[in-house]
Amino acid sequence: MSKHLNDVDLDARAIDAHSIDSLLAVVARLRDPNQGCPWDLKQTFATIMPYTLEEAYEVAEAIEADDMVELCEELGDLLFQVAIYSRMAEEKGDFDFGDVVASISTKMIRRHPHVFGDDEVASEAEVRENWEAMKAAEREAKGKRLRTSVLEGVAQALPALVRAEKLQKRAARVGFDWDDLDGVADKVREELAECEETFSEHTDPTDRVHEVGDLLFSCVNLARHLGIDAEQALRSANHRFERRFQRVEVCLRASGKAPARAHRDEMERLWETVKHEGY
Repeated sequence: MSKHLNDVDLDARAIDAHSIDSLLAVVARLRDPNQGCPWDLKQTFATIMPYTLEEAYEVAEAIEADDMVELCEELGDLLFQVAIYSRMAEEKGDFDFGDVVASISTKMIRRHPHVFGDDEVASEAEVRENWEAMKAAEREAKGKRLRTSVLEGVAQALPALVRAEKLQKRAARVGFDWDDLDGVADKVREELAECEETFSEHTDPTDRVHEVGDLLFSCVNLARHLGIDAEQALRSANHRFERRFQRVEVCLRASGKAPARAHRDEMERLWETVKHEGY
């Protein structure tokens, strides 16, 4: 364990803003029972987790916007999450920030013997294969149950599109995959047709959910075969929709109108216009 558990005598004027030790001291002060922040003190691993996911997405958003100033700030927010998790674990006597750093440093060195050792690799694919083999060996060395399915270990908490792609990649490693794009496209059309069969008002709602899910899963498969990240593609589509619809709103306001069903035809006309304008 590090010295930070009792290091809470922090003078804000003396902070070295570039020091990781200062960040850890800030977190320690926030969690200090006598001088800390009431909000930070009541947090647990479970209550912090949603903020961690949010911060990770804000990092992604800054990268997509190619905003390096914002990315620097968002990475700091994400680092704070690691620091406060480590602090809470240290308070319980489980591990501290230093242990986290040591764990990832050791792991990266161990899993890159072609960089830090004498091993040689012929391709990126071989690097990935070696990585998975080492992960399996590490699980066995820790006494963990060997996986009985190639799909085990894909985190349930991942966004659905990301998890679908990872599941498909795992299955593809053992040959359970389409041979070409035509087969994938045919599957998308098949799933769309099955989805259309649920349009009847008498359809079981559960069946409708299943068919829409199958259609989405097949679309992720198509994106994967095209070398496209489905999650990023959908995020990009969301951004385009948002940008274009907001432009439609601006155009409507210029004519003294607001978005409403009564203006549907005009909104559709404006939508096509802003698309052609490059929004």
